[in-house]
Amino acid sequence: MLDVAIVGGGPAGLSAALILGRCARAVRIFDAGAPRNERARALHGFLTRDGTPPREMLRLAREELRAYPSVALETIRVTGAAKVERGFVLELADGRTVRARKLLLATGVADELPATEGFDELYGTSVHHCPYCDGWEHKDQALVAYGRGRSALGLALELVGWSRDVVVCTDGPAQLFPEERDQLARNGVAVREERIARLAGAQGRLEAVVFADGSKLAREALFFATGQHQQSELALGLGCEKTSKGAVETRGHAATNVAGLFVAGDASPAEQMVVLAAAEGVQAAVSIQRELLAEERR
Repeated sequence: MLDVAIVGGGPAGLSAALILGRCARAVRIFDAGAPRNERARALHGFLTRDGTPPREMLRLAREELRAYPSVALETIRVTGAAKVERGFVLELADGRTVRARKLLLATGVADELPATEGFDELYGTSVHHCPYCDGWEHKDQALVAYGRGRSALGLALELVGWSRDVVVCTDGPAQLFPEERDQLARNGVAVREERIARLAGAQGRLEAVVFADGSKLAREALFFATGQHQQSELALGLGCEKTSKGAVETRGHAATNVAGLFVAGDASPAEQMVVLAAAEGVQAAVSIQRELLAEERR
């Protein structure tokens, strides 16, 4: 039996594995190989790693883990999980089962990407979901906040911290209350509700939003707030509670309402940034180690 099984080999899962490896725990990471930020050219806001390509950071992290022989990593999908006496049983895509005393889910979320023509070609270069991750690269440029309702409102008001030239494009009815429209107007943000035909650009660089009537809005970058969902249903299947926004509810140091089960990274309610995911992984690892020690002392 493993001490700890970790599902998800991103910053949260790998950081947890590093700490637990240094605690001489038997740890195995199961990763499906599809990171949320794989389209991004660089990650930002992580001290000493600012500007590092995401794949390169993962490579460096895995290389560091090789120093700890009790830690192993498999590229395979976990298809099921069950709570049993004294731990958990995981079902793997190849039919195997694995038992572990503690379980950390670091499976993250999946963005619900618009089907707009041209979006995919620009995603990760001039189309982004996180201003804190990519806003600096588009400072003082002509920006689009793509979304509807309160999500679009919040995104647009954040973006004015990087540029005073922000337009909300809702691709249909804006779903904004009059007071929300007034708030945007007071901050110099216009709202365009026309249907969008496509995003025009070249070599990854956005040039214009092209509306269905043929008119164009010259823009240099687009940030979107179109929703997201849990990348994995394992947490909910095990009985974890959800927040009103669909995140897995945690109760301090990544613990959940299910004994022995921890959740760290984008799947949790915390802000979604690489550095915070890594920090949550560390918090989860410390909590797991303390629980294991307490059980062993008894």
